Amino acid sequence: MKLTCLFLICCLGFISCTEPRTKSNSVVMVASGQMPDVAVDAKKSIHIAYGNGDSLMYIQSRDGGKTFSLPLLVEILPGLAASHTRGPQIAIASAGVCILACNSMGDIFSFRLNNSKWQKTGRVNDVDTVAKENLIALGGDGDHLAAAWLDLRGNKKNKIVGTHSEDGGVSWSRNEIWYASPDSTVCECCKPSVAVKGHDVFVMFRNFIDGNRDMYLLHSTDGGLSFGKASRLGEGNWQLDGCPMDGGAVVISNGVAQTVWRRQATVFSCTEGHEEVALGEGKGSTLEIVNGKTVYAWSENGKIILIDSKGTKRSIGSGMLPVIKSLGDDQIICIWEDDKKITSAVVDL
Repeated sequence: MKLTCLFLICCLGFISCTEPRTKSNSVVMVASGQMPDVAVDAKKSIHIAYGNGDSLMYIQSRDGGKTFSLPLLVEILPGLAASHTRGPQIAIASAGVCILACNSMGDIFSFRLNNSKWQKTGRVNDVDTVAKENLIALGGDGDHLAAAWLDLRGNKKNKIVGTHSEDGGVSWSRNEIWYASPDSTVCECCKPSVAVKGHDVFVMFRNFIDGNRDMYLLHSTDGGLSFGKASRLGEGNWQLDGCPMDGGAVVISNGVAQTVWRRQATVFSCTEGHEEVALGEGKGSTLEIVNGKTVYAWSENGKIILIDSKGTKRSIGSGMLPVIKSLGDDQIICIWEDDKKITSAVVDL
């Protein structure tokens, strides 16, 4: 009966499940589920991947977030990772929309949207069950997708391993170790972040050296074929006997990485090659470039906090783990999780 209902939902296609929204910052629940990720294509269509139990789900909006489709089942993936900062990742390349999802066994699978139908294109990790932490990242631009994750291959210590695709996720290159900590392991439960722009690929991750769980940045100028030396972000250290479960985010602006991340209770921003800037207190931070200016979001005391391009701080709803994407020169879409519900707000800047 459960599968029959899911099949009927999938067959209904693109039907609005929310009333049209005319006011900026109107908060709407768009689906039941956890750990949403969002991508916006060149036509400003919004694509969202998330988990609901073992079901990998997808919704979209073709009108700038005013209405959303009914949920579409991508795949039933037993043991789907979709909680505690672990969840599906979605990105757009010129070849189409791609989702990566990880199961509890530690395998990562790729799915591609083709003629309004999702197709499973294969396994991304080329060694069995090595992504046990289920912490994956995906970025895309033009013809190129790049993925990174925490990987136990070889010495059973977590390291940053990556791959790339030139066909929208139909096929993936041989996995390569992009970084291994000289002090045993990278931080075991913080999600990495990937940003791709042209031939530039940046990977941000939380390291673990001498007891410090600090943020590090990798940069490739040849599409991820090779990376330079990892550089530490920020001036301070975070000595912590435990995992913060907070990986931050990275974007690329004019060839330079801009980052946001947490150290202890403080959220910091840091542009590559510059000093860190404290933004406020909170966790689960993210950022986006809108009309050349940076917008930040995070959760603080159960509220979603936004700092817009003018530096104005505001609360836009209740929940955690926001993701923001530009919808044009003066507007963003913010998607987050609130009590196992996927929540949306379109915000004028």
